Amino acid sequence: MNMNSPAAIWRNPVHLLAFGFGSGLSPKAPGTAGTVVAMLIYLALPAMSPLLYALLILLSFVLGIWLCGKTATDLGVHDHGGIVWDEFVGYWITMFMAPSGLFWAVLGFVLFRILDIFKPWPIKWADKQLKGGLGIMLDDVLAGIMAALCIQAIAILFV
Repeated sequence: MNMNSPAAIWRNPVHLLAFGFGSGLSPKAPGTAGTVVAMLIYLALPAMSPLLYALLILLSFVLGIWLCGKTATDLGVHDHGGIVWDEFVGYWITMFMAPSGLFWAVLGFVLFRILDIFKPWPIKWADKQLKGGLGIMLDDVLAGIMAALCIQAIAILFV
């Protein structure tokens, strides 16, 4: 079976999650497509306490290390472009304690994508130095943390 085929991704629940429910199969900008799906999921989530949201992020991160590592191993490609669970978690980190509303969700999307694409230090370092599921996840976690700090600064200055 060709593990790079879309059908193989859809049939395997581990790969389906790692590929962001299929958003990572986008022929152009799969990371951006994955972040769009992550934003839609975020917007659909019920209001929750910061502690519960942090636990959700932590569980998603730990699960992501395994999902992304297993999928990369199965595909034989470290950090395959279609693996976007890391974008999900990075975006959800971006939105930690962000003000509510569509404006903030879109701002978080833009900030996260800019940081994930251009990878300033230490994001680039993590991307280059760390391997396996943790390596796939950590650069997006760092981008999410940096984007979250930007959102908090903007909220303090302008709200």
